[in-house]
Amino acid sequence: MYRLFKLFWQYNLPRWSILVIDLLISAFALTLAFLLRFDFSSIPENDKKNLPYNFAVLLGVRLLSFALSKTYKGVVRYTSSRDTVRIFVVILSGSVLVFLTNVFWLYVRGFYYFPNSVIIIDGLVTLFLMISSRLAVKALYFEIKNPAREKLNVIIYGAGESGIITKRTLDRDAAIKYKVVGFIDDDEKKHGRSVEGIFVYGQDKLEELIKDNDIEFVIISIQKISIKKKNEITDICLNHNVRVLNVPPAAKWINGELSFNQIKSIRIEDLLERDPIKLDTARISQQLKDKVILITGAAGSIGSELARQCSKFSPKKIYLLDQAESPLHELDLEFTDMLVKPAYEVVMADVRNLDRMRNVFKTFKPQIVFHAAAYKHVPMMENNPSESILTNVLGTKTLADLSDEFKVERFVFVSTDKAVNPTNVMGASKRIAEIYIQSLGKKSGTKFITTRFGNVLGSNGSVIPRFKKQIEQGGPITITHPEITRYFMTIPEATQLVLEAAVMGKGGEIFVFDMGDSIKIVDLARKMILLVGMKEGKDISITYTGLRPGEKLYEELLANSENTLPTHHSQILIGKVREYDYAEVKTIIEELIKSFDTQNNEIIVQRMKDLVPEFKSNNSVFQKLD
Repeated sequence: MYRLFKLFWQYNLPRWSILVIDLLISAFALTLAFLLRFDFSSIPENDKKNLPYNFAVLLGVRLLSFALSKTYKGVVRYTSSRDTVRIFVVILSGSVLVFLTNVFWLYVRGFYYFPNSVIIIDGLVTLFLMISSRLAVKALYFEIKNPAREKLNVIIYGAGESGIITKRTLDRDAAIKYKVVGFIDDDEKKHGRSVEGIFVYGQDKLEELIKDNDIEFVIISIQKISIKKKNEITDICLNHNVRVLNVPPAAKWINGELSFNQIKSIRIEDLLERDPIKLDTARISQQLKDKVILITGAAGSIGSELARQCSKFSPKKIYLLDQAESPLHELDLEFTDMLVKPAYEVVMADVRNLDRMRNVFKTFKPQIVFHAAAYKHVPMMENNPSESILTNVLGTKTLADLSDEFKVERFVFVSTDKAVNPTNVMGASKRIAEIYIQSLGKKSGTKFITTRFGNVLGSNGSVIPRFKKQIEQGGPITITHPEITRYFMTIPEATQLVLEAAVMGKGGEIFVFDMGDSIKIVDLARKMILLVGMKEGKDISITYTGLRPGEKLYEELLANSENTLPTHHSQILIGKVREYDYAEVKTIIEELIKSFDTQNNEIIVQRMKDLVPEFKSNNSVFQKLD
């Protein structure tokens, strides 16, 4: 018998047969309506005479409405809420038409050919039978297709509208073998109630439900949930080897409808985010609106996001400058596809080339410059100090000098926490760049502003993309040291704070961002392993490779001799740093840049250490110079 049912479901019934079944349901409903109207006793003679006419009229109306609305063309096993609404409208319209015909008959012949109560009862019964029959067929199909014993148990966190839509999404997708065993919701008024046949529990019942029901997944459906709450839910689930899925924001649903393919595993980035930043949008808009903006390193992680953020404030034009051809081309395509965008232009150029940069400033006349172009990989710069001098020092000096010469209003330099008590060439080169633009700012009409923050999630070279790739390849995950920690910030968060600092700066400041708490990299890796349903030591291993040249165990945001001052924004502080004389700094930095020609790494690094006394190499060949 089971095989016969399976065979039956492999084929769709002809459409005409669905139409016939619907008409039979209508005929049965009308019969039942008459029986109910007259308490299942004999029908009066006058009404009995009209029965053939009644059936002919009503079935004719139903046939016409079914044909026009094409209710019979839907695949019954995939009946959705839209189908039920359509059936409701069709049945209601047909019943109203019959009622109006009945009224017309009263005026023409002086009597009703239909009892009005029969029309009402018939409409309700037909509606109930057509919808319930379709839902019954759908339920039977899903049970045969995916028996309960084969289904994976799921909990949906959030019993609101998004949670209900998530359940319906699971229900209608025949390829998914999931069974919702309960809702979890923080609203105590919902506890103990049933939503679409599923009970709602409080968060205190989450662990109990997981243990008692062999839960495979917990789906977080709440549209606006705090990062703290999301972490709490995830930690409970991961402790019980339960994977966590996340429903995307409603704005990303396809045509306003959620599909199961959009429900993805929660990402480590989702758990490291912080609550949204409150920006002074009015002030930012005032500074950026109708301005010509130049962004260097525009094809990079920070530069490209700066471009996206700036585009929201109606600048006159944005110039996207980078020397990386393919990434810049991708950014160009992205901006081309934007539905609402400011005027923009991509510029292929090297910030180290003075003549090229002079032409850029002369031609485009930027009013605000965001300088994000830099070499940032510590091991690469440790092995190639001369290149760090050309890009991070000469490149910044060239742009700063031109900004001063062409009277740019604001020059915003994107620095790094590695510039604090640098232990590597990269950090030292960024610190030297900071020193130069700060000292230049004392004599310039341009406002030179520095922003300093740590690692950004998902940026090129970040540990998270690297760990993801290693997990996809089956491991091992490589970490330099079991105690190494880092600060993390999302790319949008970092760029939003850069914008906020840019407009609040009066010139000469080094703005330090609140990076939150530092995170142990090994803990990060272990959480990422659990999030994909793997186990450390069983499915994948973690190995330690030793600190790389110039690498710190712990990053800092302020040097020992520095302190901070608060600003109006709780996540932005002003670092008070040692001040330098411009003439002296200019001479030393020009000598440092000239040392590139020697191609002698020791001479180059020694001059860097002379300018930045706190630069003490760590785990590097340059330690002998300290």
